[in-house]
Amino acid sequence: MATTAFTVTGMTCDHCERAVRSEVGEIAGVTGISVSAASGQLSVTTAGDPVDTAAVLAAVDEAGYTAQLA
Repeated sequence: MATTAFTVTGMTCDHCERAVRSEVGEIAGVTGISVSAASGQLSVTTAGDPVDTAAVLAAVDEAGYTAQLA
């Protein structure tokens, strides 16, 4: 199991969290997602190898926010 942390900017509410969770959840291999608008943190867990960072950044961008590795 591998967990990768990201900082997300622009999230302000539960809707923002759901949008990010939905987009990131579509990435192959993702088994867990923790996202908090209050702290601006996103943690992505996979069963094996670390998640494809570029895919997470693109998914967060698709949701309308900006992310970077924490």
